[in-house]
Amino acid sequence: MHPDPLATHDVTNQPPPLLEQDVYGGDNVLVEAVAREGAAWAGDDLHALGRLAGSPEAQLWSEQANTYVPVLRTHDRYGRRIDRVDYHPAYHELMRVAIEHGIHAAPWADERAGAHVARAAKMVVWYQVDGGHMCPVSMTYSVLPALRQQPDLASEWEPGILSRTYDPTFAPPGDKAGLTCGMAMTEKQGGSDVRANTTTATPVAGGGPGGEYLLTGHKWFCSAPMSDAFLMLAQAPGGLSCFLTPRWQPDGTPNVFRIQRLKDKLGDRSNASSEIELAGTWARMVGDEGRGVRTIIEMVNHTRLDCSLGSAALMRRGVTEAIHHTSHRDAFGGRLVDKPLMQNVLADLAIESEAATVPVLWLAGIFDRARAGDEHAAALRRLATPVLKYWTCKRAPVHLAEAMECLGGVGFVEETGLPRLYRQAPVNGIWEGSGNVICLDVLRAVGRSPESLDALFGQLHSVAGHDHRLDDAVEALAKDLADPDDLELRARDLVERLALVLQGSLLVACSPEAVAEAFCATRLGHHGGRAFGTLPRHTDVAAIVARHAPAA
Repeated sequence: MHPDPLATHDVTNQPPPLLEQDVYGGDNVLVEAVAREGAAWAGDDLHALGRLAGSPEAQLWSEQANTYVPVLRTHDRYGRRIDRVDYHPAYHELMRVAIEHGIHAAPWADERAGAHVARAAKMVVWYQVDGGHMCPVSMTYSVLPALRQQPDLASEWEPGILSRTYDPTFAPPGDKAGLTCGMAMTEKQGGSDVRANTTTATPVAGGGPGGEYLLTGHKWFCSAPMSDAFLMLAQAPGGLSCFLTPRWQPDGTPNVFRIQRLKDKLGDRSNASSEIELAGTWARMVGDEGRGVRTIIEMVNHTRLDCSLGSAALMRRGVTEAIHHTSHRDAFGGRLVDKPLMQNVLADLAIESEAATVPVLWLAGIFDRARAGDEHAAALRRLATPVLKYWTCKRAPVHLAEAMECLGGVGFVEETGLPRLYRQAPVNGIWEGSGNVICLDVLRAVGRSPESLDALFGQLHSVAGHDHRLDDAVEALAKDLADPDDLELRARDLVERLALVLQGSLLVACSPEAVAEAFCATRLGHHGGRAFGTLPRHTDVAAIVARHAPAA
């Protein structure tokens, strides 16, 4: 046989596809956290989801759902208004898996200890396939604690929300096998300042909690507009109030829900985000009139947990891709993963990933205990949720950028999947309160709920004496928090330090000594630089990289 005269080279020194793996089982940090936080009973389900997440089929769904993005159809061929969004079938497959595995609502139907932890671990696993479709999954999970403040409404909607059957048909809720929910709070003129909302709510037959209203106004961001119902804020006669706004009216006709356009976003492209107009749109009040923010805050707390989980998932995926690539790539006379400088970078990325995963699974455990009536856990959740949301989400974009760089030029190419992860990374820091909003919320928690700060410092003091850098950082932070001057000006500094000492305390308590030592040295002891890959010389980088390597 003659060689091909047009052949220029053989393809060598390229890593094999990162497929046919158990995304859960290959993540030592996540497996340990699930057991530690009381959800080992979910192991079989997590391994099954992990194998599906690592399958070629799931990766193809992800690629297709982000290539063939949602399309808005405002009118049918006859000129009738329909306000529909069409998704690629791959999107529906992703949603089907998420809902069949209970990521959308399982803890609300399962009273076992660790239910929120098991669900959080599933979120971390499946988010690594595609983050976009997890938006409606997260909102559906988060709507129930708010909706339960209006028991008559909750009794109507809970059976459909708790169902593990995904039903994407556009039909009245009573005709569907399963329901999803969304949220639409922000408006053009106010954004995060929801008290500046101008949407009005006119009572029908007296209104009141659970009563009927007609909403008129707009929403600047309505994500996943094909959901079956949405929580919204609007100005009722008694002040800003919370409303459940379905896509269908009780008489079986579509509600007035005018989708004006879909947002052209940096990332999160498999998910449709829209602008909507409300014009006499039928809705029902949730909670007391004039108490809308207090009513909806339970939904916000749970979506903030998910923002942290999503960021942790992205960092885990970045570490996985970087270690996999360098483990199968030769350069400068040996495998890249064995080169000291590359090991330093990979180990630093791994530490950051572990410092995200351990706290967010711990936080899910706090949610479990708070639900069970633990007042200490409820106080801890009040402060730890925004603190971890702020810092975990801040770290994800820079982490993904460094992970791309580990692959070199090819890391910048769409086929690797890393550019999509990088574009997804900023969204969690923006959603459910951008950085400044979160920091102000932390200040409010400290000022109005001092027991939440006491609870957090209780966690920090539980590991006192194990690392002098952590002890010093906690002491300095306590002193600065006690200083009342210029608190808002210093808010980001204080919240960042709260997050770092909380991460440090949990790594000292839960992670191998090499990980905790390196974290405290570089994040608290100032023995590292500002970029990843500046771990001090005594760090056991090889052991850290091996701990985070994906399973063969």
